[in-house]
Amino acid sequence: MVNLTATHVMVITVLFFSTFIRSAFGFGDALLAMPLLVMLINPQTAAPLVACIAFTIAITILLKSWRDVDIKAAWRLIALSLVGIPIGVQLLKTAPEHIIKAILGIVLILFGLYNLIAPRLPKLKWQGWTYIFGFVAGILGGAYNTNGPPIVIYSTLRRWPPQRFRATLQGYFFSTGVLLLANHALAGLWTPDVLRLYAYSLPIVMLAIFLGGKVNQSIPRGRFERFINGFLVLMGVFLLSAFHF
Repeated sequence: MVNLTATHVMVITVLFFSTFIRSAFGFGDALLAMPLLVMLINPQTAAPLVACIAFTIAITILLKSWRDVDIKAAWRLIALSLVGIPIGVQLLKTAPEHIIKAILGIVLILFGLYNLIAPRLPKLKWQGWTYIFGFVAGILGGAYNTNGPPIVIYSTLRRWPPQRFRATLQGYFFSTGVLLLANHALAGLWTPDVLRLYAYSLPIVMLAIFLGGKVNQSIPRGRFERFINGFLVLMGVFLLSAFHF
C-alpha cells in the first residue's frame, strides 16, 4: 500500500498542472514546476524528477502525434543545439545566471507583448533561421536549462498550427531530453526518492497529458497564437523575477 505524505501530494499536484500546461501548449512545464518544487523537495531531487516527467510527456505525445512533427526543422534545431550546448556549459562558468535569465526574460516579454498589441512579425521562410535559433537554444540549455524559449519563438514565427507546434516541440525536447537524462544518470541523480516520486506521479501525469491534448485540439489557430504570446510574457516575468539587484 502506498503511503503518500502531504509533501508527496503537493509535488504530484505541481506536476499535474505543469504537465497540463506542457501538453496544451507544448512547453513551459519546467519553468512552472521547478520554482515550486524546490520549495517542497531539494533541487537534486526536483531537477531529475522534472526531467523524467518531461521525457515522459514528450514520448507520450509523439507516439500519437509524430506525423505532425516538422522533421526537417526538428533535426536542424537539435543538431545546432548540440553544437551550442558545450558553449553554454562554458558560459555557465563565466556569466552570472541571474543576469542572463533577466535578459532572456525581457526579450520574451517584449516579443510577447509586441505580438499581442502590434501587427504580426514576418513569417520565417529562410531555413538558416532554424540553425540560428537551434544554436542559441543549445547555448541557453547548456548554461541554464532554458533552451525552450528560443525554440518557442522560432515555432511562433513559423506560424505552425497548434498540432504541428506542439508535436515539433516534443520532437525537439525528446531528443535533448535523452541527453539530459543520461547526464543525470551519470551524475548519480536517479535516487530512490526520484524514482519513487516519479512512480507516484505517473498516473496523474498521464491524465494531465490527455486533458492538455484535448485543450490543444480545441483551440482555434488565431486564439492559440494569442495564448502562446501571453504565455511567453508570463515566462518572461518568471525569468525576470530571478534577477536580484
